[in-house]
Amino acid sequence: MLNVLYLTGSFFMLEVYDRVVPSRSVPTLIGLAVLVAALYVFQAFLEILRGRILVRIGEWLDRVFSARAYDIIARWPLRARANGDGLQPVRDLDQVRSYLSGLGPTALFDLPWIPFYLAICFLFHPWLGLTTLIGSLVLVFLTFLTDRLTRARTKEATGQIAQRNALAEASRRNAEVLQAMGMRGRLAARWAEANDSYIATQRRAADIAGGFGSVSKVLRLVLQSAVLGVGGYLVIIQEATGGIIIAGAILTSRALAPVELAIAHWKSLIAARQGWKRLQQHWAQLPAEEEKTPLPAPCKALAVEAVFVVPPGEQTAVVQEASFALEPGQGLGIVGPSASGKSSLVRAIVGVWVSTRGKVRLDGAALEQWSSEALGLHIGYLPQDVELFAGTVAQNINRFEPTPDAEAMIAAACAAGVHEMVLRLPKGYDTPIGEGGAALSAGQRQRIALARALYRDPFLVVLDEPNSNLDAEGDQALTRAVQGVRARGGIVIVVAHRTSALAAVDQLIVMAEGRVQAFGPKDALLAKMMQPRPAVPLKVVTEGASS
Repeated sequence: MLNVLYLTGSFFMLEVYDRVVPSRSVPTLIGLAVLVAALYVFQAFLEILRGRILVRIGEWLDRVFSARAYDIIARWPLRARANGDGLQPVRDLDQVRSYLSGLGPTALFDLPWIPFYLAICFLFHPWLGLTTLIGSLVLVFLTFLTDRLTRARTKEATGQIAQRNALAEASRRNAEVLQAMGMRGRLAARWAEANDSYIATQRRAADIAGGFGSVSKVLRLVLQSAVLGVGGYLVIIQEATGGIIIAGAILTSRALAPVELAIAHWKSLIAARQGWKRLQQHWAQLPAEEEKTPLPAPCKALAVEAVFVVPPGEQTAVVQEASFALEPGQGLGIVGPSASGKSSLVRAIVGVWVSTRGKVRLDGAALEQWSSEALGLHIGYLPQDVELFAGTVAQNINRFEPTPDAEAMIAAACAAGVHEMVLRLPKGYDTPIGEGGAALSAGQRQRIALARALYRDPFLVVLDEPNSNLDAEGDQALTRAVQGVRARGGIVIVVAHRTSALAAVDQLIVMAEGRVQAFGPKDALLAKMMQPRPAVPLKVVTEGASS
C-alpha cells in the first residue's frame, strides 16, 4: 500500500501541469489538493505503522532468542576453548534486532517495487522508461559490488572487535595486577594495537560503502536530470506533455530511492547477516537442552566408571580411566601434585565438563539423564576460582532463587560457619557485595561460596581447594561443614593440597599424571605415603585390594 501511495506526488504533478494549469480551474486544484492531502495523511499513518511493526518484530526476535544467546554464553566455555569476545552472541543478536528495527528492511521491502515504477515510466514514454531502466541497472550493479567488497572486511572487523573487547575485559578483571606490577602501559599498547587494526578495517569497509553510497546518490541526481532532459526533448517534438516531465522525474527518484537506501544501510545488513549466521552455527553446535524425565533425588551412591576427561577445545585427555565409588556418609579427599588432573576430575563429577568416555552416576543414573537445573538441586560445588555475582549476600547463598527459603539459607550459612560473619556486615544478609564480591575479602568470598554449595543440603558436595584463602578459624569451619554433610548422609569430595582440609574425610585418592594411583582409606594411604618409597612403586587400586 505504501509503494502505491508513493505515486501520489507524481500523479498530482501530472494533473496540475496537464489539467489544472491549461484549464485554470481553481475548483479542480482544490479537489486534487484535498484528495492528495488525505492520501499523504494515510501514507504517514502507514509509515508510522510500518516503523512500529519493525521495532516490535525486533523485540519479538530478542524475546524468542535472547535466552538461547545467554545459554550459549553460559555453556560455550564448558564445551570449547574461549576465543575472542565471550559476549559475541548477545552482540550478534543486538545487531540483528537493531537492523530489523531500522530503515534497512524498508529498503528491502521497496526494492521489488522498482519494476512497477519502471513499468509506469514506460507507460509515460518508452524513452523515459529506458532511461530509468539503465540508471536502475547501474545502481543495482553498485549494490552488488558494495556487497562483494564489504562482506570480507565487515567479517574481519567483527573478529577484531571481539579480540579488542576480550582484552579490555581481561584488563578490567585484572586491574589490581596491572596497577601493582606496572603492566597497564604494556597492556594499553596491546589494546591500542588491536584497536588500531579494528579501526583500520572498519575504515576500509566504511570507505567502500560510503564511496559507493555517494556515487549512487550522485547517479540518482544525474538520472533525474537525464529524465528531465529526455522529457524536455519529448515535449519539443510533441511526444509528451510538461506534466509527464515532472511526474517522470519524481517517479524515477522514487524508483531508485530503495537502491540508494539499501546501499547506505548495506554495512548494517552485512553485519546483521553475519551475526545471524554465527548465532545459527552456535545453536547447531550447542543445541538446547532437551526435556528430561524427572528422577528421584539421589540418596544412595556416587559411581565414577572409567572416566576420561578432555578440557574444552583440547585433544589430549587430562584424566584417564578414573574409577571409584562412594556411599552415603563417606567423605573423599583427592590429593596429588599440580596438573595431576584433580580439578578436571571433579569438574566431570559435577557435570561442568562432559567426560569423553566413561560415566559418572548418581544412584545408577548417568549425569546426562538429568537436566542441568534438576541436577543442580542435588549438587553443591565450590570451584577453585571462587566467583560471586553482583547482588546481596543472601542472593549469592540462595543461588538467586526467585522464591528462596530463608531458613535453608541461614542453615547453610551456619553449616559453613559464616552466619556470625555475615551478621557483622553493614546490612547483614542484605549487604550488596559488588561485582565478583569486590566488597569482601578473599576468605569471606570463599566461605560464602561454601555456604552456597551447602544450600538446601545437596546430596553431593564437591569442594575444590576450599581452604586456599582460609585462616585457622575458616579451616575449623570447613571441617565442621564436611562433617555435617557426612552426618546427614551426603557425599563430600574435597580436593586439597593442604592436609588440614582432609581432617573430616575417610577416603583418599592419590592422583598423578591424570590417573588414579591409589584409592582407599585415608589413614592407611597417608601412612603408606609417609613411608620410604619402595623399589617397586606401590599402587592401591581399591579399598581392600592386594598391592
